[in-house]
Amino acid sequence: MPAITCNAGARRLPLPKKTTRARPHDIFFIPLALIALDGESALLFPETGFSDAAERRTWSGYAHNKNAKDRSPPVNSFSAAQRSRVTMLDVAERAGVSKASVSRFIGEDRALLSDAIALRIEQAIAELGYRPNQMARGLKRGRTRLIGMLVADIRNPYSIAVMHGVETACRQHGYSLVVCNTDRDDEQERQHLANLRSYNIEGLIVNTLGHHLDELRELHREMPMVLVDRKVEQLHSDLVGLDNPQAVRSAIEHLQERGYRDLLLVSEPHDGTSSRIERSNSFKAQIEQRPALQGAAVETGAALNQQLQAFLAAPGPGPKALFCANGVAALAATRALRELGCALFDEIGLIALDDLDWYPLVGTGITALAQPTERIGASAFECLLKRLRGDVEPLRVLDFPAELIVRGSTLQRGTL
Repeated sequence: MPAITCNAGARRLPLPKKTTRARPHDIFFIPLALIALDGESALLFPETGFSDAAERRTWSGYAHNKNAKDRSPPVNSFSAAQRSRVTMLDVAERAGVSKASVSRFIGEDRALLSDAIALRIEQAIAELGYRPNQMARGLKRGRTRLIGMLVADIRNPYSIAVMHGVETACRQHGYSLVVCNTDRDDEQERQHLANLRSYNIEGLIVNTLGHHLDELRELHREMPMVLVDRKVEQLHSDLVGLDNPQAVRSAIEHLQERGYRDLLLVSEPHDGTSSRIERSNSFKAQIEQRPALQGAAVETGAALNQQLQAFLAAPGPGPKALFCANGVAALAATRALRELGCALFDEIGLIALDDLDWYPLVGTGITALAQPTERIGASAFECLLKRLRGDVEPLRVLDFPAELIVRGSTLQRGTL
């Protein structure tokens, strides 16, 4: 679960009277704050760093402890640079201006400052090495520059690749990505939607089944939302994904050109996933339009080995081939063929959607229909960014074509 840390203002907190006296260099970590104990009080410092005064006091107490057995320096998980982190007030004092002026300089109101004041602040920032706390500033202004992404299965290679495209685009535009994995669990999805709202995200990219339609609609009223790969009925949002009919048509055309006549679609269970349903429907439509071909469909699961064995043994109109609807189905089918002792890819051809790193390593390589996952992820963010900037154009549907990459799994079996 992503963690967000908020900084608190500095104040003294009295220790409970019965608390065991802390050693001068003890540091305790609690949520959202860092507390240093000097034996009499707990000092809570802003921006997660110790002030010079606190550090001098800690070292002074350590140096005057004549009975200390361990003379090594105090150890904690923060660097010296973090313990003496520069604040906005430090910059203001160095530049001889108000804290409000520094805030304007690092914010969106720099034009309100005179050139002389801006120059002094710029020099002070450079001399002190000041880095603004963007999270704190965002919360104050009502802008966090956080984008949420809800994925159904973070282990799926497609999800990882699209996520990388989204994150890269976010970073290029000064946003950070908060990713929540539902693990295909409806209750997890509900909890993550509540968590994302509490993080004050500015927009949401959704790659799940969307079973919690009411919660999604409520979020959509508060922020822009973009769907990736999967349609969610009655949720009116931009959609970015693959041109599934084009991808399936390319696969069937390639197999037919290579001389395959008896085809079997291997898909993960549909489970309401629109992209899987589209691929299955497109496969059936392509088979119906091509009288020379015969086709059937199966789903991954415990019965896959038996179903593939039956397909291999059954008579057909010609050479056989599998069409795997995604990388997960391709892995399941390849494993099943090996367990059945099938010679890859002499007895049967295979083409698969997605183009995963292991495809070239199986036999003579698996012919693939590569999805432009980086472009899909980047485009999803770009659609979201346009909505964040006030775009009210009609809903967009961006369908990207797949790229055919021919390898040894679809050998030429004959002529047309």
